[in-house]
This record gives sequence, structure tokens and C-alpha cells, in this order.
Amino acid sequence: MHRLTSQHGLDMPAIGLGTWPMTGAECTRAVHQALELGYRHIDTATAYDNEAAVGQALRDSPVAREQIHLTTKVWWDRLTPTAMRQSLEDSLRALGTEQVDLFHIHWPGKDWDLARSIDTLVALRDEGKARCIGVANFPLGLLRQVAEELGAPLSAIQVEYHALLDQQPLLDYARQHGMALTAYTPLARGRVAEQQVIRDIAAKHGALPSQVALKWLLDQDGVAVIPKASSEHNQLSNLAALQVQLDDQDRALIAALPKDQRVVNPEFAPDWNS
Repeated sequence: MHRLTSQHGLDMPAIGLGTWPMTGAECTRAVHQALELGYRHIDTATAYDNEAAVGQALRDSPVAREQIHLTTKVWWDRLTPTAMRQSLEDSLRALGTEQVDLFHIHWPGKDWDLARSIDTLVALRDEGKARCIGVANFPLGLLRQVAEELGAPLSAIQVEYHALLDQQPLLDYARQHGMALTAYTPLARGRVAEQQVIRDIAAKHGALPSQVALKWLLDQDGVAVIPKASSEHNQLSNLAALQVQLDDQDRALIAALPKDQRVVNPEFAPDWNS
């Protein structure tokens, strides 16, 4: 399995299993199955309401916990120091582990004390509750503030990223500052695979459109992907994306696709251009 490493100790498989919106028995089954198939990177969050289900799969699996990269996140309305600490304690209890491998602030807060939240994030890392820390859904200006002004030892940023959404400025910054970038919604909820250009490239290589879309991301230095997949067929298909060999012509065609199609944009989202 191809792995990403970054500063501050991150060592993460490039392909992970995204678990939203799976819950309950469906989530437990999917995570357990993914571990059987070779996945070693599981992504969850408090807001997904499935940490207990993920934890059950981890307990049921013969794969040792130390072989699994586990990411979770604290929701944007729990970013005071006390609430953040309680959120991570709740997550650890639900997941049945003493430490997560990567702990993200899931979204920027509203009218929050950014410095205190980041100080708490760093403290949780220093206390061993999280091996590495990062942020998700932070626009470039805010990421720069956290990394440069506050000096937080971030290992990763997680954002929506796919062939129909440009994230080059964030990716460039992440690379310059030793962070990995995890692409969520890497298939744009099916939109990428509907593109004729992607379908033509897939046919050329005897691959699936989804595999082309994932490999385009995986070929980029420092990028991981966490597609959600519940069936064995889709989980195996996503892993097999690593075997697709795109060429420069393929990449040029994908680069020419529109890059302004954001899928995830809730009412509490930040100003993406800030």
C-alpha cells in the first residue's frame, strides 16, 4: 500500500475508507470488510455518528490496532478547550482506543477564539491523545494563520478535492509546509465519473471512471483519498486504482475540465476565498 509521510510524524496509507454517511451495523460491516481486503486507513468524525460502529469493527477485526491509521474530527460547535477535550475523550471511548493517529478540527468555528482552539489541539497531541493533528475545510488564509502565526505543528489538511474542483493553492501551501492533503468526496458524489473525458480515459486503460478519478489524485505528490465505499466490489475497485497508469495526455485532458464544482458547501462553511 502506497503511504504518505509528512512532518511531525504522519505516516498514512494514501487510500483510506471514508465512512460518512454509514452508521450502525452497515458501518461496522463495511469497515470490518475493508480491513479484511487490505485497507489500513479509516476516516471517521464525531459528526458522522458512527465512531462506535467503527470501534466495533476495530475490535472485531484480527488486524492489530497499531497497523491501522485512524482519523477522527471535532465538530465546529465544540471548539472551546473544555468541549474539545470532551469531544476527543468521547471519540476515544467510542472507538475503543487510547489514541487516534490524526485528529482534525472538522470545520472552522463561528465567533471562536482560534488561538485557544489551536492551543488545545496542540496540547492534545502533546499529551498523546492524538499522534498527529490537522485541520479540515480551512481556506488558505486561515490555514496560513494557523501554521505561520500560531505555529501549530500540523501534519495534514483535509478538504474536498476532485477533478472538478481546483485546490492547487492549498496543495502548494501544504507541500511547502510539510503537510499531507487528504481529498474527501474525491469522486464528487459520482459527478466526476459522469464526465465523458474521464470515461474515455477509463476505456483507453481498461479501467473504471472512478479509478481514473482516484488515480489522478493519487498521482499528485502528498495527496491521499478517502472514498466512501460499502460494497466489497467498490472497496476493491478503489484499491485497484493504484494500478492505473495515466499518461501526460490523460492528465492534460483532466486538467482542462471545469474546476469550479464544489459539492460540499453547508451554511456554516467559511469564505473559501479568504
